Amino acid sequence: MLLDLVVLAFWAMLPAYVPNNVAVLAGGGAPIDGGRTMGGRRLLGDGKTWRGTAVGTLAGVALAQALNFLGPVVVRLTGVSVPAFPLPAALGLALGAMLGDIAASFLKRRTGRERGAAFPVVDQLDFVAGALACAALADLGWFLDTFSLAVLGVVVVLTPVLHVATNGIAYLLGLKEEPY
Repeated sequence: MLLDLVVLAFWAMLPAYVPNNVAVLAGGGAPIDGGRTMGGRRLLGDGKTWRGTAVGTLAGVALAQALNFLGPVVVRLTGVSVPAFPLPAALGLALGAMLGDIAASFLKRRTGRERGAAFPVVDQLDFVAGALACAALADLGWFLDTFSLAVLGVVVVLTPVLHVATNGIAYLLGLKEEPY
């Protein structure tokens, strides 16, 4: 039962897990805040770009559509019923992940943290909150069918572990300047 929940939670969140990682690879270009400041600090910083946001969102949506084709195979192999991703839900998860990360960047700047500075808990769950909120807004029926309280609990526990692991790998590969 727990393994089924982990498979379901991971599957349902994959379109939200991928966008920020892809944004790191595709980033650069014009910052979203255009260099604007508030209270002497950048609104977001150079790490939040239009290109990274767009490419990250598109990657999440594309992954969701690919998962729709792989779903029947996963069901046969694992016996776990995984959800398909309607386009509004896929877009909500992917764009919401990016927006959650952007919101956390804004909070970091307001609390005096520089780009790359650790912001425990927020760093690990910002994109999850954004993804879940936007997915619920985009397709409430799908969201309620997919994210039971048990699945949400697994997402909240699983995500920080995956976040730390993937950031550590990105750091070792030279894709990130800090390992968190």
